Amino acid sequence: MDDIDRKIVALLRTDARRSFQDIGTHVSLSAPAVKRRVDRLQADGVIRSYAAVIDPAAMGWHTHAVVALYCEGRMNGTEVRDAIEPIPEVESAYTVAGEASAILHVRAEDTQHLEEALERIRDTPGVRRTHTQVVLSALFERPVA
Repeated sequence: MDDIDRKIVALLRTDARRSFQDIGTHVSLSAPAVKRRVDRLQADGVIRSYAAVIDPAAMGWHTHAVVALYCEGRMNGTEVRDAIEPIPEVESAYTVAGEASAILHVRAEDTQHLEEALERIRDTPGVRRTHTQVVLSALFERPVA
């Protein structure tokens, strides 16, 4: 990846529906040259997919929490993912170094819905306990560019 590729990716991160012509005006390339680069970035796995970024609050999900997940024994990452992935309120999950087995981002409609989701997480086989911090506000969220 060179600087032009990085600029193309940054432009697509802000608006994935941007035309190749528009991108080309920002990086001083023709639309076909931008298309070739985008195709290569996709083939190389740099661009994995295109998606609409949805405001969770607009969908009724006003509560957000960061949950430290503590598992019994030696559950590996695949086992943790398989156990947690079916819970729709879990937006993302990460294995981490330290005491916790994983960190989860959980979204819910309200605190009652969050409590219900946490109960389902804690009822998952292999989960010993959770430690939850409710997010009061997002200061910023930075996309990779």
